[in-house]
Amino acid sequence: MNHKPTLIKLYHLLVSADGSINEKELSAGKQMIKAEGINEFEFDRIIDNLKKRNASVLYSECVEELKKLDHDQQIRCIAWLSLVANSDGFMDKTEWQFIYKLYHVELSLQLDEVMKKQKELINLKEKPSSLMAVL
Repeated sequence: MNHKPTLIKLYHLLVSADGSINEKELSAGKQMIKAEGINEFEFDRIIDNLKKRNASVLYSECVEELKKLDHDQQIRCIAWLSLVANSDGFMDKTEWQFIYKLYHVELSLQLDEVMKKQKELINLKEKPSSLMAVL
């Protein structure tokens, strides 16, 4: 299963979680879609549609979709969420609760695995020329 549609939904839920979307979260989102090979126009179109949807229904869909992904894709999605949430220098309590519920409660993922993947993704963001080598 392709993780990209789920990642876009999760990104939308995350940046909306604390009620305010800041520039650094938007910038981290742009880095995420570039690294994941997601078309920016398509991303923006999907986000616009997601804004019209009920957040709790969307969350349930995301959990179902995450459970259909393989383990590595699950870790990758959660790692991206963590990077986006930390992009403004502070992870809001609602963002932390959202991420924790997903990785720990819903998916039973190990924090160490998520953190390891975060480090890989940070390197991806910092070295765009090596993007293709990692993917």
